[in-house]
Amino acid sequence: MRIGVVGVGRMGLRHIQVARNLGWSIVGVTDSNAAAIQNAAEQFALGKNQLFASLDAMLRAAHPDALAIATTAPSHAPLVLQGAACGVGYILCEKPMGVSIEQCESMIEECTTRGVKLAVNHQMRFMEQYTSIKERVDAPELGGLQSIVVLGSNFGLAMNGTHYFEMFRFMTDHDVGTVSAWLDDDDVPNPRGSEFKDRGGQVRCVNALGQTLILDCRTSVGHGVQVAYSCRNGQITVDELSGKVRTIHRKGEFLSLPTTRYAMPAEEVLTTIAPADVVAPTEAVWRAMVGGQTFPDGYAGLHAVRCAAAAHASHELGGMAVNLNSAAIDVRRVFPWA
Repeated sequence: MRIGVVGVGRMGLRHIQVARNLGWSIVGVTDSNAAAIQNAAEQFALGKNQLFASLDAMLRAAHPDALAIATTAPSHAPLVLQGAACGVGYILCEKPMGVSIEQCESMIEECTTRGVKLAVNHQMRFMEQYTSIKERVDAPELGGLQSIVVLGSNFGLAMNGTHYFEMFRFMTDHDVGTVSAWLDDDDVPNPRGSEFKDRGGQVRCVNALGQTLILDCRTSVGHGVQVAYSCRNGQITVDELSGKVRTIHRKGEFLSLPTTRYAMPAEEVLTTIAPADVVAPTEAVWRAMVGGQTFPDGYAGLHAVRCAAAAHASHELGGMAVNLNSAAIDVRRVFPWA
């Protein structure tokens, strides 16, 4: 596979490493920042023939089979459309997929029309901290997932929240139905530039089965990411930064009792899983896309952006529950996300 990497900041450098790990040929890298290109060249011993001032120049000279797009969000749609129009067969775009619902829809339409496989780098389905939990929650001793609560420190709806919207969809196998949100007045600072703005706060998502996701990511909180999975008969809590996992559930002889009997004797197990890493799961996204397996496609990226847009709409309506397909969501609204 001949791959080009567009945007070689922190995440773009990881995409170069991913390509190396996969044994693919890196035919080009480009970035609007010349210093970033030089840094990538030095770190990965890239030759001058692999360095390009623009995607257009790369496409004309190198003819990549695949593109990894790791620029800031406002450029995602134009770059995906450009790559698709020039015959690139596989495109992996970073999240958030776009800065408006309309943009995301145009990316999906163009790639579908041209037969291009489009993925968005929501890697949850390949991360142990989610795959192992998904296997456990439906076990008889836990009794099925009812809700997920994420206590996150000062992260924005677009930067991190979109990952958890997709995680919830993966864990439950159902789209979000409605979103309610109460957002903070303060913006979440972004190191990529003062022009980029995101919002934190509290968000509640509900799917058709009544399962819920609650994000508590207020700007006043400054440490840790804890995720609690509540089931009929017990709970699993995960410290995503350390990898510590606590599972507690009723003892077997009490599983049939009603949920009102919540203080029954329990069994507790402490384990660990690998802390979050993006390189290996990103490799897995590529392998799945190229190998014809299930991967986080454009629809997954669009769904996550719709959830974030619905959260803004709900907040502006005083926290009212907003359906993901509601007319209250302006599909043309452009958000200042990074």
